Amino acid sequence: MRTLRLLFSVAFVSLLAACAPMRVKQNAATPEALAAQDAREAALAGKSRWTLEARIAVSGANGGSGDLIWRQDGDAYSFSVRGANGKTLRLSGDAGRAVLEGVDAQPDVGSDPQALLRERLGTEVPFAALRRWALGLRVAGDPAQLQFGETGLPAQLVQDGWTVEYLDWFGDLSPPLPRKVFAARGKDKVRLVVQSWSFD
Repeated sequence: MRTLRLLFSVAFVSLLAACAPMRVKQNAATPEALAAQDAREAALAGKSRWTLEARIAVSGANGGSGDLIWRQDGDAYSFSVRGANGKTLRLSGDAGRAVLEGVDAQPDVGSDPQALLRERLGTEVPFAALRRWALGLRVAGDPAQLQFGETGLPAQLVQDGWTVEYLDWFGDLSPPLPRKVFAARGKDKVRLVVQSWSFD
């Protein structure tokens, strides 16, 4: 675990202080806002190959922050976090297999990326859901509560016990995509400050 503490050497609280603007004013979901969200989700439904570059901060026993490159290709993914000292933690896999590298000399292998992160790092990252939430989308099939900002884009999403706040958006993209995504459930927190989105 000492390696992980070195990996995330940039303090978690430093990132939170640097990227926590005032909370977006939230409005209850109207039929028009929900219809616009449905349209956003439909427009993004076919975009299964994308790359996100961001700063990430995660709470937990070995939480911390670093530079994230997340590549998604259908069910296949590569989630790499580089710490300030240059060391990298990499989670990769597909729908049935997860491989975690950078903790021990040999990769750790499991079937569930969220469980693997919890067991090896002591951090709770809702990996499968975050794949949707990072895009500003609801997880299909799970009950969700939405509130919207003055721009008509989601300001808060509550789903599976997590509260996801959208504090900023790339409004010049079509459809718009989140710039700042803060997810929390109790003491567990995951915060993304996105620098760029790209789609293949």
